Amino acid sequence: MDVQSITRRGVMLVLSSPSGTGKSTIARNLLSNEPNLTMSVSVTTRKRRGSEIDGTHYHFISEREFDRLKDSDALLEWAHVHGNYYGTPRDAVELALGDGRDMLFDIDYQGGQQLMEKARIDVVSVFLLPPSMAELKKRLVRRAEDAQDVIDQRLANAAEEITHWREYDYVVVNEDLDKAFHEVHSILVAERLRRDRRPGLFQFEEALLNG
Repeated sequence: MDVQSITRRGVMLVLSSPSGTGKSTIARNLLSNEPNLTMSVSVTTRKRRGSEIDGTHYHFISEREFDRLKDSDALLEWAHVHGNYYGTPRDAVELALGDGRDMLFDIDYQGGQQLMEKARIDVVSVFLLPPSMAELKKRLVRRAEDAQDVIDQRLANAAEEITHWREYDYVVVNEDLDKAFHEVHSILVAERLRRDRRPGLFQFEEALLNG
């Protein structure tokens, strides 16, 4: 039995932050560098932005369909954020973890709280902070994807969101994007090696001692 064949359970890597802190960019970089990492595609009632693809960035659905999924317990977590609903379909996550594949969650703290309550043993949570509120405002304006009233709302909500860093396993300040990415990536690599995530170590030990 070789080292690569040691079976393990997948990791639920949760990234949360105020809007504009860079979690979506870090998430994309993780997915580009980690073939065993899959983005959890949320359902949302929010209108699709011009740069977004339905089924890739989100599954865009009606509030009626969202209510149906929520009421049938088909969502692992859900939240109401900035006037819209977001949720994580349960089946895809459970299948991936059982197959030893890691799932990445780009979600707000409300969703993170629910995941940590329902699947604490599988969750690795990382909260991203901006270096300053002034820099956060600059990033939101530079992104040029939202109207000014939406930007103002996101900044107002950021003060509340930032206080939830205490609930997370790890905290990364995104002052330099490359540095922040490498820190988050290092967290994922280390968490994959945890003893309690690798049930195949029992078989490996047996083969090791009997070899």
